[in-house]
Amino acid sequence: MAAALAPALGAERLRRDVPLAPYTTFRIGGPADVLYDAMTADELASAVQAARDAGIPCFVLGLGANILVGDLGVRGLVVRNRAARIDIAADGRVRAESGAVVAELIRRCVAAGWSGLEHYVGIPSSVGGAVWQNLHFLSPAPERSRTMFIAEVVEAVELLLPSGARETVGAEAMRFGYDTSRLHGSGEVALAVEFALERGDPAVMHRIMQENLSWRGSRHPWLEIHPSAGSIFKKIDGVGAGRLVDQCGLKGFRIGDAQISHIHANIMVNLGAATAADVRALIAHAQQAVRERFDQRLEPEIGFIGEFRDR
Repeated sequence: MAAALAPALGAERLRRDVPLAPYTTFRIGGPADVLYDAMTADELASAVQAARDAGIPCFVLGLGANILVGDLGVRGLVVRNRAARIDIAADGRVRAESGAVVAELIRRCVAAGWSGLEHYVGIPSSVGGAVWQNLHFLSPAPERSRTMFIAEVVEAVELLLPSGARETVGAEAMRFGYDTSRLHGSGEVALAVEFALERGDPAVMHRIMQENLSWRGSRHPWLEIHPSAGSIFKKIDGVGAGRLVDQCGLKGFRIGDAQISHIHANIMVNLGAATAADVRALIAHAQQAVRERFDQRLEPEIGFIGEFRDR
């Protein structure tokens, strides 16, 4: 496999049997057959296309949030997207490669006096992941009355198409929805994103960030201490997935080292040595409990990547 990719990507940059757990926010996951670090949008496009041309399965890994990687790892090529260039123009138009970390993008934009992204502070995501799932957060403070979506400030997205062509499309063509976009199931890869921001007062932006971090910190476990993938189950309008799990008395319930958080019942945490099998068993337990008590079906929000084994 690596031999087939080496002419296009360079044999010295292809790493074999690399554990993926350190590259996910859950700190769970077996090895990639082959791992390649793409440092630019061009390298990202080249790597994905090389895998396609060779008939090798390919997965693009961003910051590793909102996914669970199987204990048996990922077959084929995993491209770690580290394309992180950020350009800020004088008119508030910002272009960020899809591997850029949203936290760094926010820092750069606020320092330059451009507003629109500060609401998403504290959410672990790459720019590519943000457009993949239409990143969202309850804001503005203090009312928390409206869900704000990253789509509101997206101007355009540069895509690698299944044909190998590159195309830039406007935000309206991205088909943004709640936790979704046209990237789901299309075979397209986001290479870069253009944002249109407005001039803002840095003092106000810093206040918003501090308030959002405080609000989020009181409701979500800290990743540095308790790794997680974020919300496990999709939103249920008018009910709330986490509320149903909580009403089943499952906060703190654990299987192996996977635990339903004491802070937020829609988040599962890794207490140190959790496996993907532990997490999947915990998901199934919560689904069964909610189905039996409330006749509601909990649908996972996270992506399941690679090959899994039973516990």
